[in-house]
Amino acid sequence: TLHMDDLISKHSAIMDKYDPDKRVGLVVDEWGDWYDPEPGTNPGFLYQQNTLRDAIVAGVNLDIFHKHCDRVAMTNIAQMINVLQSMILTDKGKMVLTPTYYVFKMYKVHQGATFIPLELNAPEYKVESTAVPSLHATASRDSTGKLHLSIVNLDPNRAATVSAKINGMTAKSVAGTILTSEKMNAMNTFDSPESIKPAEFKGAQVDGEKMTLNLPAKSVVVLEIQ
Repeated sequence: TLHMDDLISKHSAIMDKYDPDKRVGLVVDEWGDWYDPEPGTNPGFLYQQNTLRDAIVAGVNLDIFHKHCDRVAMTNIAQMINVLQSMILTDKGKMVLTPTYYVFKMYKVHQGATFIPLELNAPEYKVESTAVPSLHATASRDSTGKLHLSIVNLDPNRAATVSAKINGMTAKSVAGTILTSEKMNAMNTFDSPESIKPAEFKGAQVDGEKMTLNLPAKSVVVLEIQ
């Protein structure tokens, strides 16, 4: 999913050449995970379950889109309900909210806010010969002056302690929400619809321009800093 950053960067470079004033928006259509259909379902309907892994993928993608918000005007996850990386699963009269749904709900604080650039240095998460940055993040300031920071820990095995400096703002308080679970494949089902859902995040401490975060493994966190 990190390839999305390369795709947007290269497309944006071409658009910047011919549209330097950014009058035309870049639209990212049908992004998301695509796995094998759930056993026992019609393979043509592309019905698949949704786990904490998908929530992490959603967080990383939303961070990437936010990073390119000067060019990216709209993005569309594939799909909304019962198909691929859904936010909602239904079965007749039953409905389940997926981990991906909760990430969208957590990240909506960035909507309509001002993008705030950040620098992030993090160790890599490695599997055999493949390595990716273990942390991804983005930030914004809303119309009331509140700063929101979303950060994803991709590493399924290791927690992370993050030391952050907030330039140009003396913070008095920080509150947050976290989505995580003991297992990367944790999911909500019709029999257990609330196995994974957001909870209060208590792993943040702030002192003026300095902030310390203790992020559990495989987690998505959104902070509100005042």
